[in-house]
Amino acid sequence: MELYDWLQCIVSAIVVGILLFMFGLRVVNVKGHSMEPTLLDADMILTSNLFYTPKNGDVVVLQTDSYGPEPLVKRVIATGGQTVDIDFDAGVVYVDGAALDEPYIAEPTAVREDFEGPVEVPEGCLFLMGDNRNRSTDSRTSSIGMVDQRCVIGKVLFVIYPAASPYAGRELGRIGSIY
Repeated sequence: MELYDWLQCIVSAIVVGILLFMFGLRVVNVKGHSMEPTLLDADMILTSNLFYTPKNGDVVVLQTDSYGPEPLVKRVIATGGQTVDIDFDAGVVYVDGAALDEPYIAEPTAVREDFEGPVEVPEGCLFLMGDNRNRSTDSRTSSIGMVDQRCVIGKVLFVIYPAASPYAGRELGRIGSIY
């Protein structure tokens, strides 16, 4: 009888795990350098879309048909109804007239792409940018533009397995870090 109890526990755990990963959690590999220094190329991250509504400052994974089949990882800068403007000379991003405090960016925003601001984000859409602003293709370019909220796969929860850094090797202390 004890074997049956163990088998029942194991099967139940497998079923719950499968359901959780099918409907709520997803493992994604970061591709590219657009989110450095927050996330590195080849970091493995865990995302969730359970009861999630994007808000400013969140790091999200999205998939847009206009950009291709690979998921993108970007930071939410503004949501529907907010206005975004960028002062490229000073490298400062403004949302609703207030300068963002962005300690997470690699360097000030200098690359314009084809951004002409200020722009108002339509309801149901997001304005997204990478943390490595000058090496990121994001909402500043028409190939991505304002992103429909429904394209968001989920919010990044934490790093599961860090990529090897060219400077410090594989920083295992980043496992579980919430960017």
